[in-house]
Amino acid sequence: MSQIRLFPRNKSFQEIIPLPASKSESNRALIINALAGGALSNVSNLAEARDTQTMIRLLSENGEVADVLDAGTTMRFLTAYYAIKGQKKIMTGTPRMCERPIGILVDALRGLGADINYLNKEGYPPMQLNGFSYAGNRNLSIRGDVSSQFISAILMLAPLLPDGLELTITGSLGSKPYVEMTLAQMKHFGIQAEADWHKAVINIPAQSYQVNPFAVESDWSGASYWYSMVALSPFEDASLELLGLKENSLQGDSAIQHIMAEMGVKSTYTGRGFLLSKCEAKPSLAWDFTDCPDLAQTICVVATAKNIHLTLTGIESLKVKETDRVLALQQELKKIGGNLVEVEPCLKYELSGALTIYEQVTPEFETYDDHRMAMAFAPLGLLSEIVIHEPGVVAKSYPSFWSHVDKILDSKE
Repeated sequence: MSQIRLFPRNKSFQEIIPLPASKSESNRALIINALAGGALSNVSNLAEARDTQTMIRLLSENGEVADVLDAGTTMRFLTAYYAIKGQKKIMTGTPRMCERPIGILVDALRGLGADINYLNKEGYPPMQLNGFSYAGNRNLSIRGDVSSQFISAILMLAPLLPDGLELTITGSLGSKPYVEMTLAQMKHFGIQAEADWHKAVINIPAQSYQVNPFAVESDWSGASYWYSMVALSPFEDASLELLGLKENSLQGDSAIQHIMAEMGVKSTYTGRGFLLSKCEAKPSLAWDFTDCPDLAQTICVVATAKNIHLTLTGIESLKVKETDRVLALQQELKKIGGNLVEVEPCLKYELSGALTIYEQVTPEFETYDDHRMAMAFAPLGLLSEIVIHEPGVVAKSYPSFWSHVDKILDSKE
């Protein structure tokens, strides 16, 4: 379908949402399990997300070309996986994927002994992997301020290097919880690692992965959109229970609990997930999204809708995601009265403006081939009729999103 039209209902909601599994945990578990030699059945509750299904497909194929479509983690993790396995592969993806930089990871892999050539533009896919010959280099440095996925990709192969690896992270480390998630999952599969965060050094001795069953947690990134639903509901008794979330999660986006506590949503752990209910919101919020950049779109929409003045830092990486998410937000927030302004280049943004509900014209939101744009703006349907263009983009991370939305909103294709 090319668009979906969402309508508010004149009644409150108390629903249970069976969240999808985390694609971040799933994609790491799939790579680590494969490095351990485990069967696919060893990992349970895998994500329905297209990124994860693409990973499953490519790990089971032996073709010369690995087309990751638009899956960033799949591109980065499989590039490292195929490299350490010495496989000859052409790595490619959608036109947008071939615009997303990968040079930092390729340089690191080359430093370890991978033979990789770019087939088009230097530093970007597509590229040809030609095998691996260990370079005898146990010490490696890698930038931490572009994508934590580069670091995670290197960490997962590190135990298989003949001498292990001492990895030094230079510059600031973005999305640190995702690196910690990688190390925690590696530990689950028997790997010992020592991280000195003050020195920004991670030491991993040479060792073997052990096959160990792993169950994937529900997705906190997906949970964020349901927090928005509760925050924007006009009914004080609105509530949602989100199933499958852990009280002590490995996922950086579990920070949504703390952010939304400032924006009008209380989280209560139920033993099988979290119950969301309304509470008083504060008039302003400042948040550093360095460790949870995927939450920024959700928070910007809620802040505009609730007239909360928002100061954002740590969102530089949004410019090299599925789309330039900063630019996309600036364009779409204007349609509801939001004004997102860069006040310090690449460092600090301010969002202000009161919600404008159009009585004569139904707001229509573009999604820019970005699943998170579609899901971040969908909760506005609680306040007025809206249109979301190309809603099928949610298949990248949350294919059942619109069927779950039907529990709360009326819709028409």
